[in-house]
Amino acid sequence: MKWIVGEKNLQQEKIVDFGNKFLVGNGYLGYRGTMEEYGKKEFTACILSGIYDQQGTAWREPINAPNGMYTKLLADGEPYDLLSCDVKDHNQQLDMRFAIHLRESVLSGKNNEVKVKSERFASAADYHLLTMNYSFSFTHSAEVQLITGIDGDVWDINGPHFADYAYHKEGAALAVEVITGELHHHVVTAETSVMNVEGRQEIIEKDKGIFRKISFSAKAGKTYTISKAVVVYTSEDVADPLTLALEESCSAIERGYDTLKKEHEKIWADYWEAADVIIEGDEEAQFALRYSIYQLLSIAPRHTQAASIPARGLSGQTYKGAVFWDTEMFMLPFFLYTDPEVGKNLMNYRIKTLNGARKKAAEYGFRGAFYAWESQENGQDACSDYNVTDVFTNRPMRTYFRDKQVHISADVAYGIWQVYLLTGDRSILLDGGAEVILECARFYCSFSYYKEEKERFELIDVIGPDEYHERVYNNAYTNKMAVYTIKIALETLELLKEEPNFYEALIDKLNYQEDLEGIIRLKRMLYVPEPDRKTGLIEQFDGYFNLEDTTVEEVRSRLINPKEYWGGAYGVASDTQIIKQADVVLLLNLFKEEYSQKDKEANWTYYEPRTEHGSSLSACIYAMQACDIGDPEWAYPYFMKTASVDLTGESKQFAGTIYIGGTHPAANGGAWMTAVLGFGGLKVNEAGIITVDPVLPEKWQKLSFKIFVKGQQYKVEISKQGSEIMKVVKS
Repeated sequence: MKWIVGEKNLQQEKIVDFGNKFLVGNGYLGYRGTMEEYGKKEFTACILSGIYDQQGTAWREPINAPNGMYTKLLADGEPYDLLSCDVKDHNQQLDMRFAIHLRESVLSGKNNEVKVKSERFASAADYHLLTMNYSFSFTHSAEVQLITGIDGDVWDINGPHFADYAYHKEGAALAVEVITGELHHHVVTAETSVMNVEGRQEIIEKDKGIFRKISFSAKAGKTYTISKAVVVYTSEDVADPLTLALEESCSAIERGYDTLKKEHEKIWADYWEAADVIIEGDEEAQFALRYSIYQLLSIAPRHTQAASIPARGLSGQTYKGAVFWDTEMFMLPFFLYTDPEVGKNLMNYRIKTLNGARKKAAEYGFRGAFYAWESQENGQDACSDYNVTDVFTNRPMRTYFRDKQVHISADVAYGIWQVYLLTGDRSILLDGGAEVILECARFYCSFSYYKEEKERFELIDVIGPDEYHERVYNNAYTNKMAVYTIKIALETLELLKEEPNFYEALIDKLNYQEDLEGIIRLKRMLYVPEPDRKTGLIEQFDGYFNLEDTTVEEVRSRLINPKEYWGGAYGVASDTQIIKQADVVLLLNLFKEEYSQKDKEANWTYYEPRTEHGSSLSACIYAMQACDIGDPEWAYPYFMKTASVDLTGESKQFAGTIYIGGTHPAANGGAWMTAVLGFGGLKVNEAGIITVDPVLPEKWQKLSFKIFVKGQQYKVEISKQGSEIMKVVKS
């Protein structure tokens, strides 16, 4: 089966896309798929999880560590690199099976020709380690200079973020130590290398970096190799990141590249053993799905129990490196079924940031927990009130993502409850999850508005998943999720009564007794739009059906500038029924047992033609809904669009004038959900009973995968002839 992602020939116009496409990572760091000789102009970056900085009044964003992989060749004084030479051949690959980046180039200069090969990986055995083998051979003898070391002049969107630089050499190791401007984090990149030739070595400190210049006489046709061990630590990891980075870099190089690689490959083999989904009969779908799974495995936060996954993973600083609802609703299912500990980590991040959610609720005059729309390390909301720039005036536009997308708290509560249901482990509730759920329910009780003439509570002035329509009343998804949050809050309280001391202590801590009556009343009286008795349609929000009913193509034709934002007060979609992404259809997917097949089909048929799919989160939801109503052939193109979004690079790069490129881990999770929960029809009830009701696409002959449910692993095999669910017995 195909495991190699590859691109031939130098495609300079795709450097940014390929940086995303060929990413390697291990959850602690992500290293973009750029070439060793590239710098910040080519968007080279080593992105660190959970370390943020703000430069002036610009948006806070994650920092990029100094680049310890930098390597450049000169022969007889002439540079040999992709930016300077005639490129006779170039091949870039990613081995998904073992998460290894490979590169081969043939570069021609005035008097010589060089063949360069490299492979690198972000170690799965040591989250702080990047390592590389770099080899080259010339067609003619030459006086060679190999410049390699640590480039501290890094790419930033809203930087620079480093206020101070210090350079160190200790034994065979080099290091660049930087201090961030806002919170004064110390970040250290250390590098140690070994080469198969004796040469004259000179240490150069310049251009915010420290480099080795290794000079020697190269013989024609002989291959020279340098191995590098790069280690990154920050003051958030340890008190003395410099000493540890230097020590571990030296230790890694002493152990040898081959040993490090074998350890790394063994762990990745274990990852795939648990997470792989095998499709027989459709190589294209198999490859795309595997790539989606690779992306998720590469950025899973295994290095800590309290980190999450940003909306663009570890591919760059887009979206401020913030954590969105994407994690709970689109990535969490993959991890809960394939690596439950990572799933717990994702939700422990929300537990850790509860106080940030409380502060945000209080900021707007509410009680309880109002989670950040764009959450950073402590739960602070990085989302601006002016989050989009008008392409015509170049002025910031007032948007309401931060203050009106109140469904985020319900999404968080939903995620924590899913951890409990699928693992059967109450510790997620006892270790803070129960408190989160109760505080989210309290928020909706505080936020809701009592409509006296209708004798009901409503949620007014909100934004649902469809962001093109702001400040609406009674968004069906938001109201339904709020009611669900209250439901699970009450169920949580019943569970906690089995731990009476814990229950009493928590009720006293939160002073929750006074809220119980109001929460019970809200559950009974909060309005949730229901399917129309005649049409089966659920109105997305009050008055939606009164908006102009037109087509996506017609609305697109009204654009004056292709980078215009479709939503907001004056966006081309704002006064129409054209929506950005799945909204009502997402609601029907989450609560599919509560709605009839007829109603689900009616809403899919109505809303899909009116959906622009302006978000990578959208297609997978329509795919799963198509599976649920029994039409896998409808679902298939949406599945392929979702699974291949980072392979093709065909996604939105701008919102207004803002660059939003990068990888799409939520779409990657959506591809897995479509394959397993959609085509596979996997269902697990609250008792942990597993069933499948598959609807395989015509091409697919067989679908097989493994899942964890309540601590037990199962293997599921589905074919045209039938299905089988088997317990996995570890030998």
